Amino acid sequence: MSKPVVLVAEELSPAGIAVLEADFEVRHVNGADRAALLPAVADVDALIVRSATKVTAEVFEHARKLRVVARAGVGLDNVDVEAATKAGVMVVNAPTSNIVTAAEHAIALLLATARNVPQGHSALKQGEWKRSKYTGVELQGKTVGVLGLGRIGVLVAQRLAAFDMDVIAYDPYVQAARAAQLGVKLVPLEELLRESDFITVHLPKTAETLGLIGDRELQQVKPSVRIVNAARGGIVDEAALDLALKDGRVAGAGIDVFTTEPCTESPLFHHDNVVVTPHLGASTHEAQEKAGTQVARSVKLALSGEFVPDAVNVQGGAVAEDVKPGLPLAEKLGRIFTALAGGVPVRLEVIVRGEITGHDVKVLELAALKGVFLDVVEEAVTFVNAPLLARDRGVEVTLTTSEDSPDWRNVVQVKGTMADGAVVSISGTLTGPKQIERIVEVNGYQMELVPAAHMAFFGYVDRPGVVGIVGKLLGDLGINIAGMQVGRDAKGGRALTALTVDSAITPDVLDQIVGAIGAEVGRRVDLADD
Repeated sequence: MSKPVVLVAEELSPAGIAVLEADFEVRHVNGADRAALLPAVADVDALIVRSATKVTAEVFEHARKLRVVARAGVGLDNVDVEAATKAGVMVVNAPTSNIVTAAEHAIALLLATARNVPQGHSALKQGEWKRSKYTGVELQGKTVGVLGLGRIGVLVAQRLAAFDMDVIAYDPYVQAARAAQLGVKLVPLEELLRESDFITVHLPKTAETLGLIGDRELQQVKPSVRIVNAARGGIVDEAALDLALKDGRVAGAGIDVFTTEPCTESPLFHHDNVVVTPHLGASTHEAQEKAGTQVARSVKLALSGEFVPDAVNVQGGAVAEDVKPGLPLAEKLGRIFTALAGGVPVRLEVIVRGEITGHDVKVLELAALKGVFLDVVEEAVTFVNAPLLARDRGVEVTLTTSEDSPDWRNVVQVKGTMADGAVVSISGTLTGPKQIERIVEVNGYQMELVPAAHMAFFGYVDRPGVVGIVGKLLGDLGINIAGMQVGRDAKGGRALTALTVDSAITPDVLDQIVGAIGAEVGRRVDLADD
């Protein structure tokens, strides 16, 4: 079989390329050249970009096989995530690849503005010794206002605290207790503007943050304030900052990002007290190496249909360590559910019980949903397109959680209602230090069975001799039974036998057993491709 194709549209680290080449056919194109990009994406499974390639709805229209777009970096301004989601394409980035690099660059700009390093450097290289002109200010004892306590903002706050600075922050999405753990005082934006000697921006670019520091805000700051933006262009209004610098309402600025990039001309360039760099926040060898290898690994996971923690358009977000072991189990339960049901339900409920519900378990719903469709659609099923497959087929999906789990520490149940009103359910758990998977309920019958590659389920009227008949039939055919459980609602009532075998039970063999025991239903499950 031909290997999946990964199209690399911009420069990627050699280590990242090496990760990809081990499993995929790797092609290259200049992503900034639209005429070259659109035909190149026609038959690829994955597209890797940085910041120059614009991944728009037009790209998805041309890329019918595309399953994942990976941005070797943090920002996704150049990727239409909404269009990707509609197309069933996963979008991933490398959110931690450059956080140290970006934090260090912000601090470099802050120090440079405080001590006039570039200005003194330039003057001295021109033969001018201007010590008095470039007198700076100390950081010790000053107040720094951090706009945004995300990963980068936290690193900046921690490092500036080591300079003996008072650190305050504005972030409406962070709890005061969390900030206090970091030694940071959360304050309203107006107070941060009023009290800060330095302001450093570490917010994402959104409709809410665009122009957040504008003329009105720059009327509230100290005239001695120095402002650093190494986050995203446009959060600090460049025209308003230019005016504030002209009026002497801001003492200096360090700017790495601009509203329009590349930016080679700006009014800010004409201020001697402004330090500018060409979007160097992520530009270190270490960050580029991390970005390349992180997105390469994410592409491998995505093309394997596995959960990708760095996917930005998959519901569920980052997966807690206590939740991760349950992903394969939930997917198996989904696959077994579909085999038992013999089709796709009209309503599907994923029920999670136990202490695990203290975490975000949305991803378990996704895993179960992926399993439900894995064996019934021709296309590859992933965590991103499984909800779309359900929606397109009119399946109503809900997630129910409860801390109460009387029988097991944690349990996941996949329960569906079919078009004829029949209800099918299967539950599983993980037991012991080795987190062994166990099926603990099928259609209301309690049991304990380790799921296997080959399984079968038979529903019938309870009576003596059924187990012996099944065992003899399989034995005569050379099929070894690895495990068997029988559940019943009452003596002489309805019973369910679940068994695991060492080799596949063919449809013909299944029919023989159903006929021999007079089963109301017989289903086989084949998970051999797991």
